[in-house]
Amino acid sequence: MSVNFEELDFRPTPMGVLSLRRRRSLTSGGDIYEIKLGDAFLMSSQFIVAEIALARLGLAALERTGLDVVVGGLGLGYTAFAALENPNVQSLLVIDALAEVIEWHEQGLLPLGKPLTGDPRCRLVHGDFFAISHSAAGFDSDRPRRRFDAVLVDIDHSPRNLLHPRHAALYQPEGLARLAAHLHPGGVFALWSNDPPDHAFERVLADAFATSAAHVVTFDNLRGDHAASNTVYVGVKADLPVQKAATAVAPPAA
Repeated sequence: MSVNFEELDFRPTPMGVLSLRRRRSLTSGGDIYEIKLGDAFLMSSQFIVAEIALARLGLAALERTGLDVVVGGLGLGYTAFAALENPNVQSLLVIDALAEVIEWHEQGLLPLGKPLTGDPRCRLVHGDFFAISHSAAGFDSDRPRRRFDAVLVDIDHSPRNLLHPRHAALYQPEGLARLAAHLHPGGVFALWSNDPPDHAFERVLADAFATSAAHVVTFDNLRGDHAASNTVYVGVKADLPVQKAATAVAPPAA
C-alpha cells in the first residue's frame, strides 16, 4: 500500500466490520491511527486531548497513593497510558469488548501497545464493561468484589449517543449506583463524552455521587483553530458510607 495510507488489519465482528488503518498527515507528516466500525470512526489518534484529560481529571480528584484503577474502553490506549503516567497508580485494569483491539495492542500494531503490555501494573481484559459493572462480583474476575479507587470510562459517544442500546442502563441512577458500589469510599467515576455537557445527566450524576462536575475540554479541530470540545464528567463518592457519615454528623443527644 501507499506510504501515506495502510490498512493494518480488517476483522468481521458481531458488531460489524472492524478495521485498523494508518495514514500519513499531510500537514504534520506524522502517522495517524484510526479504528473504524463499518463506516463509522470509533477513534483517531488525531484527537486525543480529551482522552488524556479523562485520566488526568479523574485521578486529580484523588488525594492518596497506591491507586487501583479501571479503564472501560481500551481504544488506542491514550486514557490507559495517561493513567499509568500518574506515579500514584499501582494497578490498572483495562476492559474492552473487542478482543481484536486488545490483540492489536499485544501485537504492537498500535504505538502504545508495547508501553501498555510491557508495564507490569497494566492488565488488558476482554469483557463487556457494562455487564461487569452491573454485576456484584465486579471488574476483577481474579478477585470478586474487589474495590477500586477510580473507574474511567470512554466507550459510548455520550450518555445519549450509545454504541449499543443495552449500554443505557449505566447512565441511569441504578446503573451509577451499582458502579459506585465497586469504588472505595472517596473513589472517582469519570466519563468521556463527545457532546457538550448534558444537564439531565449532570443531575443523575449529582444524585449518585457526593460531588460532581462537568469539565469542557477544548482542542484544535481540523481547521487548526481551538473550536472543538469534548466533556469529561467526574463524580466523587462520599468518603464515608451513608450510615456512618450520618452518624458522624449527628448532633449529640440532649
